[in-house]
Amino acid sequence: MDDDALLTEQMAYYRAGAAEYDQPYAEYEDLQRLLAVVDELPIAGDVLELACGTGQWTTLLAARARSVTAVDAAAEVLALARARTASPTAQFLQADLFEWQPSRRYDTVFFAFWLSHVPPTRLPDFWKTVAAALAPGGKAIFIDDGPAAAAYEEVLTNQPTPTALRRLDGGSRYRIVKVFHDARALTDHLTALGWSVRIRSMAGNFIGTVEPPTDAGR
Repeated sequence: MDDDALLTEQMAYYRAGAAEYDQPYAEYEDLQRLLAVVDELPIAGDVLELACGTGQWTTLLAARARSVTAVDAAAEVLALARARTASPTAQFLQADLFEWQPSRRYDTVFFAFWLSHVPPTRLPDFWKTVAAALAPGGKAIFIDDGPAAAAYEEVLTNQPTPTALRRLDGGSRYRIVKVFHDARALTDHLTALGWSVRIRSMAGNFIGTVEPPTDAGR
């Protein structure tokens, strides 16, 4: 399966499973603790949230930011995010993040549990998009699963792109991209691209705060 087909199936999973999206946040204490970390992060000014899902993070960002622009490709999860987020400074946009380019710059770009769904071949372009979205002095902040989280996924072996199988309550099955980034390797990769990087671990997850090269996206 090539990346395009895998990403199409990944999108189908999130559209079909919108009503189940929030279950892990209710079930896992580690996720609840991660949500509380938002108040400790350098979130400021105008915020761009990539892959906002059902808005679990959007409401927390809106409490810290001057404005939030939350983007997701799945209309079904966006509808839930809109309903959840009461802030008048939050706006929502439906767009494919592998094709969309921001029309303006932001002080903060935030994404939670999205980096692991980006195929490795598309990472260079993804980081260029993030850099182009940041205003001078801006920061990208991200949260995701570390390698230990692989124990809780049905990982498919011998795939050209790291892949996991997800099952919905009704029994349907979908393949998704799932890359379990190692914090040290990710730090080295971004540093080599000229980014300023600080990544810290929290339980089986990691939290990154990064700044692009000074000439990126300029």
